[in-house]
Amino acid sequence: MFRRPGGEEQSPMLNSPEPGKVRVTWVGHAGFYIQFADHALMVDPNWANWHGFVRRQRRPGLPLRDIPELDLVLVTHAHFDHLHKPSLKVLQAREGIVVPRGSGSLVKRLGFPSVHEMKIWDRVEFDELHITHTPSHHWGARYLHDTHRDYGGYLIEAAGKSVFHCGDSAWFDGFGEIGRRLPDIDVALMPIGAYEAPSGRDVHMNPEEAVRAFAEIGAKVMIPMHYGTFPLGNEPPEEPVDRLLQEADRLGISERILIPEEGVGIEW
Repeated sequence: MFRRPGGEEQSPMLNSPEPGKVRVTWVGHAGFYIQFADHALMVDPNWANWHGFVRRQRRPGLPLRDIPELDLVLVTHAHFDHLHKPSLKVLQAREGIVVPRGSGSLVKRLGFPSVHEMKIWDRVEFDELHITHTPSHHWGARYLHDTHRDYGGYLIEAAGKSVFHCGDSAWFDGFGEIGRRLPDIDVALMPIGAYEAPSGRDVHMNPEEAVRAFAEIGAKVMIPMHYGTFPLGNEPPEEPVDRLLQEADRLGISERILIPEEGVGIEW
C-alpha cells in the first residue's frame, strides 16, 4: 500500500500513424489510446490513484491533460475501474461517449456533447469510424442491486484496420461467435489478470484462457491488458505475463503476442 507506483509517464505521440496503420498505446489497466490515420479514441480511461482500498501499482503511461481532443470515448461497462468519472470529465470527444445499454445515466453530466448507448451486436458509424458492441461473460452492475446495465467489448474499425477491446470477461463460447461475425481482426486487446479473484466469481480469464479466446477470435496479434495496474486478484503481480508467454511459446505463437509498456505506442 505504501510503495510508490512504478513506471513513468510518456508524452503522447500526437502525430497520426501512416494510412493503413493503427497505433495502440496502453495507459494502464484496461485503458487504451487508439489512433488511426484520421481518428483517435480512448477506451476505459482510468487515471485513478486508488480503486477503493487498492492503490495503483503502475503510473498511467500518458498524462491525462495531454490527451488531445478525441473522436470518441468508449466505456465497456459500469464498474468503477472501467467507468472512472473523474478521468472522463477531463477528456474531450467530438462525437461524445459510447456506453453499454443502461449506463447512459452515469455519464450524461460529464460534459460530452452526446451519449450513445449500445446493445450487444449494435453497430454505429461516425464518418469512417465504425464501432460494434460485442458480448462478454462478466457483469455490469455499478452498485449491489444495479443489475440492469449491459456490459461487453467493442470492435473498432477505421481505414481498413480493426482493434478488438474485449472488456472484462471470463472464458465463454461467445468468443467463437465473435470470430465468425467479425473476421479479420487485426489487434485483440485481451484481459489476463485478476483471475484469482477474492470473491471466487467466474468473471475474469487466466492467461491460458485469454490465449484460447484470442485463437477463437482469429485476430492477427494480441496485446494483454487488465494486469499490473491495480492488484485486483490474489495472483503474484508478475505471474499473468509469465504464464501468457509460456502458453504462447507452447503453442508456437510467441511472435503474435505483443507485451506493451505503459505510454509507448505499438503500431500495426
